[in-house]
Amino acid sequence: MRYLHTMVRVKDLDQALHFYCKLFGLQEIRRYENEKGRFTLVFLAAPGDVDRAKDEAAPCLELTYNWDPEEYAGGRNFGHLAYEVDDIYAFCKHLMDNGVTINRPPRDGHMAFVRSPDGISIEILQKGEHLAAQEPWASMVNTGVW
Repeated sequence: MRYLHTMVRVKDLDQALHFYCKLFGLQEIRRYENEKGRFTLVFLAAPGDVDRAKDEAAPCLELTYNWDPEEYAGGRNFGHLAYEVDDIYAFCKHLMDNGVTINRPPRDGHMAFVRSPDGISIEILQKGEHLAAQEPWASMVNTGVW
């Protein structure tokens, strides 16, 4: 058994691709459009997984865009996505600078949570050892902003 992908439905494919590719740093690996079924599938991979995703079609995030509008409830009903980053503080700052709310800040230098435009919870983990407390994260925690 091996992990293949996580599928999430998105309401606005352009908005989702902006978030996952431009802001979050994932790369589009392949795309499948089904005219008869009226949907588009876009498979994304983290930079460190691109070669494997191209060769083995995994591990990927599959964005499913149904062409006919429909409402999706929840967002947390499957759990969350998780990605490891080289510098959690720099990564969270980049997201914040681009209008993304950090729902759980990286106050321990190890873990943070954000949500995609479709309400999907995403865990961001520091690669390797926890980073030392760093501003503005440390003072924001102490002042109760978070």
